[in-house]
Amino acid sequence: MISKRIIAIIVLLTCLLSVSALFANPPSDEEINNILTSAEALFKAMKAKQYPDIWQGLTTKTKTSILDAVFKELKRAGAEMAREKIASDFEGGGAIARDYWNAYLLVFNPEMVLEQSKWTIGEVKKDKVEINILYKKSDKPAVLQLFRENERWKVGLNETFGARNMILF
Repeated sequence: MISKRIIAIIVLLTCLLSVSALFANPPSDEEINNILTSAEALFKAMKAKQYPDIWQGLTTKTKTSILDAVFKELKRAGAEMAREKIASDFEGGGAIARDYWNAYLLVFNPEMVLEQSKWTIGEVKKDKVEINILYKKSDKPAVLQLFRENERWKVGLNETFGARNMILF
């Protein structure tokens, strides 16, 4: 039978190894700058209504979620369209993208994030980072999740805000 002391030592060593692994390879200042620049670029694109740039700054999971929601909504409205055509519209900032993002921006003000919030880096992993965004009138920060995809940091709106219905138009 294993004694409580041995179990406690094993648990302590496991915790120490986990903590040391977190700090073994902290991100460089350049990498932190790339992360923050990617997030900021998305919100600046939203503010400027640069729809193709918004699309480029999103994770694949978020894009898929948006495309699925738009596809279902168009089908329900009797205006069925191929997913590839919807994706192409979002990539080029077409009419569907404009309608979607204009509706999104009616309920989300990127200026609040850009000009009225304090940003701090939260948890950092190899391919995932969290940015804590504390709005001046809030007690708790929003925790924005970014993921490395194809050597670029992308914002995970879906990953950050969960499975909320993203269809807005």
